[in-house]
Amino acid sequence: MKNSDPEEWFPVVDEDGTTIGKALRRVCHDGKSMLLHPVVYLPLFNTRGELFLQKRAKTKDIQPGKWDTSVGGHVSPGETANETLIREAGEELGLNNFIPEFLGKYVWESPREWELVNSFSTISDAVPVINKDEIEEGRLWSIGEIKENLGNDLFTPNFEYEFKMLFLT
Repeated sequence: MKNSDPEEWFPVVDEDGTTIGKALRRVCHDGKSMLLHPVVYLPLFNTRGELFLQKRAKTKDIQPGKWDTSVGGHVSPGETANETLIREAGEELGLNNFIPEFLGKYVWESPREWELVNSFSTISDAVPVINKDEIEEGRLWSIGEIKENLGNDLFTPNFEYEFKMLFLT
């Protein structure tokens, strides 16, 4: 996938995830149309309980330079969330052999977009090989270190929301 290609197509879905159309990335992210489109998130933990986070490339159209979940990406038209998860994990981290656990779906709304998030999680001690076109850097964080930095404008707002919802309850 090209990094933040404005001509990339996204499926448009209802809140149940049923595809009802498609639209260009630039339309879905224009802050006006607010078309609901599906994405996947994959927090990658190691066996010591540390969470690998990626620092988004400065070329990203949304939240450049912020720390974010291990893997995240948009579902392409005709693709399932599971297929997207496998594709994105391979593209972003070189992670190809993992067993994802589905955590659930929720709707995330920001001033620029409206997403149906399909959240998964996995545990692996494989060393991620980051894609420098997508990710500036990546590293393991302890849960305590993440908690200490919540609310300090270090992380993307959607990462903070999901982290609090899924891992601090």
